[in-house]
Amino acid sequence: MRAPIGDFERATPAPDCLGELIGPVAEAVRHWRGGVPVDRILYVDSDPQWADTAVFVEHYGRDLLQRSANCVVVAGKRGGETSLAACLVLSTTRVDVNGVVRRRLDARKASFASMEAATGETGMEYGGITPIGLPGSWPLLVDSAVVDLPYVLVGSGRRRGKLLVPGKALAELPGAVVLDGLGV
Repeated sequence: MRAPIGDFERATPAPDCLGELIGPVAEAVRHWRGGVPVDRILYVDSDPQWADTAVFVEHYGRDLLQRSANCVVVAGKRGGETSLAACLVLSTTRVDVNGVVRRRLDARKASFASMEAATGETGMEYGGITPIGLPGSWPLLVDSAVVDLPYVLVGSGRRRGKLLVPGKALAELPGAVVLDGLGV
């Protein structure tokens, strides 16, 4: 099947390639309950050396820069307690950690989680963290601009491969909260 965005040789419905997905992502696809049919979530193979956004769009299509999103793990701290959350923003923006995120998590201080915390808690590879398959207890803060796109390129849980996901499906993920101004 042809990918709806980007210059990929092939796009495969995620349920048809669970073996390509890392454990928590494969489980989330296997047990999908969203209003968007799971077969609309597509997997595209990509070379891990081109996983970072700037290099990726040069190789797979410049149009992807406006249609890709980054998923980052943040840590909110208050009174000795730390809570983790994920944020999903367009790749052309950055997460408003000290404003929107800090207030939403009711934290005194918010920052990006360490690589060890992000990978250890998600079971995903650094540079490939995706909103699909995150721990169910986490808030997933999603910028409204991401939800508005017909398809969004996100990580697959690994540095190899990406997922093409309808924007509306991202708003239906467990713990998802759609916010204006999360990406600045």
